[in-house]
Amino acid sequence: MAVDVIQPARGAPVSHCSTAGNLPDSCAVNAPNSTILAIFAVTYLGLAIGHIPGLKLNRVGIVLLGAIAMMIFGGVTAEKGIAYINAPTMLLLFGFFVISAQLRLSGFYDWVANAIAAHLDNPARFLLTLMAVTGGLSAFLNHDIVCLVFTPIVGAALLRRQMNPVPFLVALAISSNIGAAATLIGNPQDMMIGSVARLSLGNYVLWSFVPVLFAMVAAYTIIWALSKKNLALTTPAGEVALAGDNCEFNRPHTIKGIVILVIVIALFFTSLPKEIVALAAAAIHLASPKFRTDELLKLVDWPILVLFMGLFVITGAFQSTGYGDSAMQWLARSGFDLNHPPDLAIATAILSNLINNSAAVMLLMKVVDLSHPHAAYVLALANSLGGSLIILGSVANIIVVQQARDLGVEISFRDFARLGIPVTLAALGGLVAWTMVMS
Repeated sequence: MAVDVIQPARGAPVSHCSTAGNLPDSCAVNAPNSTILAIFAVTYLGLAIGHIPGLKLNRVGIVLLGAIAMMIFGGVTAEKGIAYINAPTMLLLFGFFVISAQLRLSGFYDWVANAIAAHLDNPARFLLTLMAVTGGLSAFLNHDIVCLVFTPIVGAALLRRQMNPVPFLVALAISSNIGAAATLIGNPQDMMIGSVARLSLGNYVLWSFVPVLFAMVAAYTIIWALSKKNLALTTPAGEVALAGDNCEFNRPHTIKGIVILVIVIALFFTSLPKEIVALAAAAIHLASPKFRTDELLKLVDWPILVLFMGLFVITGAFQSTGYGDSAMQWLARSGFDLNHPPDLAIATAILSNLINNSAAVMLLMKVVDLSHPHAAYVLALANSLGGSLIILGSVANIIVVQQARDLGVEISFRDFARLGIPVTLAALGGLVAWTMVMS
């Protein structure tokens, strides 16, 4: 939520604070604005590049170093750093990671993927089934895990039938991104937006249904139209062996996981705190007679949790300087207002592909007024729909490309962009049109 701040003189210590989000009134940091801005800029530049030359850091490491730098040089004390972190978001994420881990260990994902791969006689119908199932699961479960499990199984089945897996695997990634936009629990960014903006899951689903359905229909139509003449392999594939861990299907524990997931989603429509509901479900799974605690916790996406905590600290310190609000005002005077839904949708999609969608959402949440639900809806939808533009647009895309490479299938930047760009433009066009209608 955007707030009014007092802009200090250049280089002066920060002595004001923000009342946005979960920050306390004593949130100001005692450091020159220039220092905080420099740390912020270097961190986000590193996120855009994806690495730091000469070091083995990835984006998570870059954010973690940025947060530590804010505490050493930016005047962020341990208490203030903790205050910047939105605890309900982190607890909600952890709970859903455990729920997804239980379903993965029960063999649910593998069972679904194998069921889809068994119906390759009609490629058009297979593509439709693959995208519909992937999108549906991604709306309620961790869409990264959906891609992680589905890619090798579906890719291997296609190679055995001497079919070109590239368009189908790109469709898998794209439908996962689109499906994740359908609810506030489809990906970590939307969970964070829903938690911070205190959105109603039911209202969001009703508002997002039309643009998500339009995006999925457009994606299927475009992908099939551009790929139906290139379904055969140019060179015969050899014997294909699946790499990685496959989980044996366990019916009782799959039923248990699905029942608990349905109950959790139902309780999300009540006034109960969502993070407590998710933690209660996680506790039931952790007290399992079948799966050891370390097996479940090993599948929790700890790097994502670290990434979010680091981003909370970095963007919280940046917000305290007032530079974010100043930039918003400058953009508005230039004719580009981030509080205008179409402009916000475009900015979110562009930033998501430049610096990672998690970082883009965290930054925009600090400067956009989320007191109006429509702004939060657009932010949640645009970061997911925009993630299909290029390979770097979302983690799900990268997972599919890496898993395909393990099968000997190379999905190039051009291969992905050839399908991803027109799909994303159509999806964002639909979103912008819908925001104008609803406004």
